[in-house]
Amino acid sequence: MPLQISGFSDTKIAFISKTDSELRRASLLFRALANPWLVNTGKFLVGFAFKTGLPVGWIIKPTIYSHFVGGRSISECAPLVSSLSRYNVKSILDFSVEGNHDPEGIESTLNETLKSIANASADKNIPFAVFKPTAFASADLLDTAIPGTPPDPILAEEYDRFKERVEILCSEASRLGVPLMIDAEDSWYQHLVDETVEAMMMKYNTEKVIVFNTLQMYRRDRINYLNECISRARAGKYLLGIKFVRGAYMEKERNRALAMNYPSPIMADKKSTDGAFDEAISISLDNLDVVEIFCGSHNEESNLFLAHEIDRRGLSRNDRRIWFAQLYGMSDHISFNLGNAGYNVAKYIPYGPVKSVMPYLFRRAEENTSIAGQTSRELGLIKTELERRSRA
Repeated sequence: MPLQISGFSDTKIAFISKTDSELRRASLLFRALANPWLVNTGKFLVGFAFKTGLPVGWIIKPTIYSHFVGGRSISECAPLVSSLSRYNVKSILDFSVEGNHDPEGIESTLNETLKSIANASADKNIPFAVFKPTAFASADLLDTAIPGTPPDPILAEEYDRFKERVEILCSEASRLGVPLMIDAEDSWYQHLVDETVEAMMMKYNTEKVIVFNTLQMYRRDRINYLNECISRARAGKYLLGIKFVRGAYMEKERNRALAMNYPSPIMADKKSTDGAFDEAISISLDNLDVVEIFCGSHNEESNLFLAHEIDRRGLSRNDRRIWFAQLYGMSDHISFNLGNAGYNVAKYIPYGPVKSVMPYLFRRAEENTSIAGQTSRELGLIKTELERRSRA
């Protein structure tokens, strides 16, 4: 058995794909992201510029866009996919255009997602395709969804159309043999996604895992839901694909629960979320005969926990049933050290036109500003590597 990975502090491996100038540019970017006033002001000014038609793409594209986004199109991402593969880091291309809930926008996103599935089937360095389910549903359906209550007759027709669109994608992924991950959404309409995805698993995951659902482990109910999913999969003789994330809408969820006077669906604190995340990983490893794991995390402890469990249980580090992943532009020390140690790891790489991916970029900026230690960790690692290179 290879030596157990002890951590992610080797910055030579972490930044092996970066030039000195790229590291210095990243340092400047994260310094800016560490300032909440700059982030909020920049968000306002960029939004104003796009509304009024002022040209700001020339500022955004070489800075925050190039750091967190792979390119405007699938073809523009190809050099990055090839570069990452040299370090045993795979890629997952995520069409990150948001907010087009009109029929034309939905159709356009559907066609682009089909292209991404076809592209993944032709490139061994892209092991998964992915989509955000809200891209295929009307805003009315999402805004009025109530857990435990079926949509009214008019919206029930829209729900059927949503399920039809998801099936088009799952069917094509199955035909081409491409595992397809379906992202998680806000809790008050996640039940619509869960119901749809489970139906797709029953249909397409009979021989291999094609369809993956996403569980946000900051939700209080997800451990129970995971156990229920495993029981249903065993009874129905199909396989589960589960992507585990902590969750991205904490403040939004809590504020809505407070405003509408219902119990918050979110864990009380980070410690509880961390515990639920690692518990879900353990449960899945105990049921690896029916569950495939996709660990989408920037948390060092959770990644180390899974890596050590793989070794402790005598599993192969490149067992196709277990993957790690981090977002492009973040946590390279985790991704590249895992890849160097022989584990299955991929970078989530958003792509799309500059203006269309701005909601995604704003979330990344706010995340790096708000998450305790995130930006300082990135800056510290970059500083360490630049100092190491200066002594080499």
